[in-house]
Amino acid sequence: MTDTLMTKTKASRRPPIHMIDNEAESLANLAIGNSERFPEASDLLLREIDRARIHAAGKMPVGIVTMNSTVEFVDDAHEGGHTVQLVYPGQADIAAGKLSILTPVGAGLIGLAEGQSIIWPGRNGSERVLTIRKVVQPG
Repeated sequence: MTDTLMTKTKASRRPPIHMIDNEAESLANLAIGNSERFPEASDLLLREIDRARIHAAGKMPVGIVTMNSTVEFVDDAHEGGHTVQLVYPGQADIAAGKLSILTPVGAGLIGLAEGQSIIWPGRNGSERVLTIRKVVQPG
């Protein structure tokens, strides 16, 4: 079995995810407000919010990707690992490692826990596996 096939076998299309209550509300408003400009990412993000387990900020499990957290992850569509900070669109700067939540990858990372993998659509319609290696919370 190839490494990619083994990774996809271990990954889940939609593993359980967690979100902070006020972030979920803010992100839903952001996605709805940008649905014409970023239709794919907005739709993906709204679906993720809808299925997330919602927590008060102080009750959030550790190791979960939230807004402004720094995430080390592997994307099987690209060689090597990536480290990004997940940010709101106005703060995005991919050259500085700041990835917008309103990108397909950004929408796929939110709510995942360290060690989780998700099978996620790429911009070209192909599937990719995103695997969370480490999450560092802001602060």
